[in-house]
Amino acid sequence: MNIVTGSSTALITPFKNGKLDETKYAELIRRQIKNGMDAVCPVGTTGESATLTHDEHKRCIEIAVEVCKGTDTKVLAGAGSNATHEAIEIAKHAQSCGVDAIFSVSPYYNKPSQEGLYQHYKAIAEAVSELPFMLYNVPGRTGVDISADTTIRLFDDVANIYGVKEATGSLERTVELLSRRPDFKVFSGDDAIDYLILANGGAGIASVTSNLMPDLKSNLVSKALSGDFLEAKAINDKLYPLNRVMFCEANPIPVKAAMYIAGLLDTLEYRLPLLMPSSENMKKIEKVMKNYDIKGL
Repeated sequence: MNIVTGSSTALITPFKNGKLDETKYAELIRRQIKNGMDAVCPVGTTGESATLTHDEHKRCIEIAVEVCKGTDTKVLAGAGSNATHEAIEIAKHAQSCGVDAIFSVSPYYNKPSQEGLYQHYKAIAEAVSELPFMLYNVPGRTGVDISADTTIRLFDDVANIYGVKEATGSLERTVELLSRRPDFKVFSGDDAIDYLILANGGAGIASVTSNLMPDLKSNLVSKALSGDFLEAKAINDKLYPLNRVMFCEANPIPVKAAMYIAGLLDTLEYRLPLLMPSSENMKKIEKVMKNYDIKGL
């Protein structure tokens, strides 16, 4: 089983006149490939997956596979839902499209027990048993934390579960997981601590900021995984102001605004209940962006 590691981008989903902008989406993915990202992650939190129709969700995965075919960039597709049967349906569609791996966010709103989380993930992963499968733990968005014990139990019991996108903001969680299971693959899900997780044995990142700066993010991961931690830290430090302002409002509000300012998006559209940033935060984003050389399409 060829697992996906390294640098990955949690892709935004571009809209035009309220609909998925397929042409722009493909352009953005080609930019990620051009700038050395190891993988793209369609339809996660940053992709506004919670407001996409099932058809749109599936189409985003299809486009990502189509664009990445024949390149070195893999597709780590989002297949999450608070209904296990829906997550299985999306995962099976992703498998039929030819994705390289799947990540699945923990069920949101219904707040399952740890046993419920275990059974949920076991069912999804076993439904696509030939695909590498990554957990996605972001309790600040879902209201439930996949505990270290549950994570390790899933890794031990389910053959294709190989890692987690860890977005608790806790470096200690990464240390605990890797101290107990050194072969487990932890991805940083918090841009500000990418370097810290990689330096503590992490296997990659799933980045929001790399929608803007894929060149620096891919370089950061490459340096860290090759053992050049001084250079990796320097890149992480350089990116810190940008990483911080990307979360001045709920993700992906700031990053889409920044991409529009940079000319990477033709239109700035969100799906309700998300809205444009406040004028104050828009000014903050513009001010920080002046310190970076953002490569175009």
